[in-house]
Amino acid sequence: MELLPLSLLVVFALLLGSLIGSFLNVVIYRLPAGISVVWPRSRCPHCGHVLSPLELVPIVSWVVQGGRCKNCKRPIPLRYPAVEGLTAVLFGVAALLRPVFPELVFIWAFIALLIALAFIDIDTKTLPNSLNYGGIFLGLLGAGFLGFPQNFQAAVDGGLMGAGLVALFAGYGGWLYNRFKDGPREGPFGVHQVHLAAMVGALGGMLGTVGGTWLGGLGIVVGLLNASLNARTGKVFALHDSLTLGLGALAPIVAWLLGLSPLESLRGMLVSAGGMALAGMLYWWLRNPSDKVEPAPAEENLEGYVSVMGYGDVVLAGFLGVWLGFSSLMVAVFIAVFAGAIIGSILRRFGGDNQIPFGPYLAIGGLVAFFYGKAIVQWYLGYIGLA
Repeated sequence: MELLPLSLLVVFALLLGSLIGSFLNVVIYRLPAGISVVWPRSRCPHCGHVLSPLELVPIVSWVVQGGRCKNCKRPIPLRYPAVEGLTAVLFGVAALLRPVFPELVFIWAFIALLIALAFIDIDTKTLPNSLNYGGIFLGLLGAGFLGFPQNFQAAVDGGLMGAGLVALFAGYGGWLYNRFKDGPREGPFGVHQVHLAAMVGALGGMLGTVGGTWLGGLGIVVGLLNASLNARTGKVFALHDSLTLGLGALAPIVAWLLGLSPLESLRGMLVSAGGMALAGMLYWWLRNPSDKVEPAPAEENLEGYVSVMGYGDVVLAGFLGVWLGFSSLMVAVFIAVFAGAIIGSILRRFGGDNQIPFGPYLAIGGLVAFFYGKAIVQWYLGYIGLA
């Protein structure tokens, strides 16, 4: 449903985006600090001067004041108007490409969440669960009631498989990087339960052609039972990563040799790993609902195990999977890896060790894939002769 002529809608989107960008600056600063994003009023972080409405006009106030606080004359970082301008431009582009309500409102929320997540990750190397799961729930809400951004079943499948894909990147990457050493055991939910679910899901998916596709999700049930046992006993019962990850990787090969479906085995592996990863992160978030970033304890990683990717990226992949579907999510991941390689090499050459985490690259890939992912997939399938 179109409510405004396209030109007026784009102008409205630019203005709205600049205002939302101003609010996102507050979220980016306050959420990791554990401060309410609605109270107290905005103030200068140097002198505590409470900003008047005229000092809060997006972009304009920064330009008029010469990029300095009106009271203490200390510099205001350029990033504040940059976030406002970026949000305004992306809102305008979204209005130009998808000028239909109420879908456009959901797209604006999608953009705002990704901007906030990207800049918080740059600042703190964390991705707040409140924003990540907020994106998942918003996408499922739209899918359930509007069939947008896709139908509900596709949204659920995309979220589970997306989270599972990145969780297994982290699992196999850590397993190989640490030379097949077993990861630290955490309870009741931890990476071992994710890897157990992946193994069972891969084996169940392998039998899906003869026992039903539901077998691919059996790993979630087994993982939850394992976590329940851990919670009940206060101990951590877990199989070694070499067993779970090794058998999980072999299952699609065995399925192919037996004339069964290797794709169903892979699907079961991703769905089960993703479901368990999202359930585990939700559990820990509910245990500690604050998104405040605490200093890492000195005794962390005493076991000498190096993690190659944080589980905030896993939940972000689940968020993007709900909105994009699995095929477009693959496009987003490819763009993220490509952008990370290019930008990372540039930063290493000119910026020393100040590297950008993976979350912002995933956000970039997600935005591109949301608007152009299906077209890219169709082009690629046509290029290889499968369209």
